Amino acid sequence: MSDFINSGWALFVAGATIVSLVFCLALLFIAARRRVMADDNTTGHVWDDNLVELNNPLPRWWMWLFIITVLFAAIYLTTYPGLGSHQGTLGWSSAGQLDAEKAKAREAAAPVYAAFTGKPVEELARNEQAMGIGERLFANNCATCHGADARGSKGFPNLTDRDWLWGGSHEKIVETITQGRQGMMPPMAAAVGSSQDVRNVAQYVLSLSGAPHDAIAAHLGKDKFSACAACHGPRGQGNPALGAPNLSDRIWLHGYGEAAIIAMITNGKTNVMPAHGTRLSPEQINVLAAYVWNLSQPATVAKAP
Repeated sequence: MSDFINSGWALFVAGATIVSLVFCLALLFIAARRRVMADDNTTGHVWDDNLVELNNPLPRWWMWLFIITVLFAAIYLTTYPGLGSHQGTLGWSSAGQLDAEKAKAREAAAPVYAAFTGKPVEELARNEQAMGIGERLFANNCATCHGADARGSKGFPNLTDRDWLWGGSHEKIVETITQGRQGMMPPMAAAVGSSQDVRNVAQYVLSLSGAPHDAIAAHLGKDKFSACAACHGPRGQGNPALGAPNLSDRIWLHGYGEAAIIAMITNGKTNVMPAHGTRLSPEQINVLAAYVWNLSQPATVAKAP
């Protein structure tokens, strides 16, 4: 049904465009054939006592310019997209031109990235040129969410603290950038029990990281935490295979405190990082991943000989 509607609109747009061009030529032809309306070649309209409207024919240079414009429009709409779903005889498209320009840019940059291919991430981290390129790639593709300093914000992971939801090795970072990630925690309140049980579990989660908590409520919530252990582990230390956060390290991605934890248990959460495999080449992703990996490493690692 949607294809039929889309094709119908395409035909409507094409028809309306063609009719408009034909109407312009017809209007010009009619205007050019108008005869003198009075002996003095006026239309009979007078303003300010002596300002008279004449019925002179259109200047020929203007008429020919108008005709050339209409003909140019017809040729353009034949050779390029513009008549509904008609792709144009040249087969040009903005997407195709973008792909061609991207391929040309990648070909020009290939010798630069070739010098980094196959090198260990530790070596790349010590290469000033590689890190400079990685910094620019990060600014253009990652800083919008993770911040210019890569420290993230609420809902966006900090990439400098060595706390990785999906693993922090160079290979895992390459995988994350290439394929993207989708982390989903379903609402768990029904599985935990009553609203008091949810509060008790929240207190138990706070206790896992040594945060201030109600010890009695945390003790009562320990058994109920079994509903969460399938993803977060029996001790709440997370599971990188599922992207389940570590609940025992005092790093809170979606907010800290009992209220934030209760909201998470009750409502769940879905976080999505888009895939960049179609935007960046494998060589670019390799350097970008090395830059991101280096952000969370001690200074002694990056500067080691």
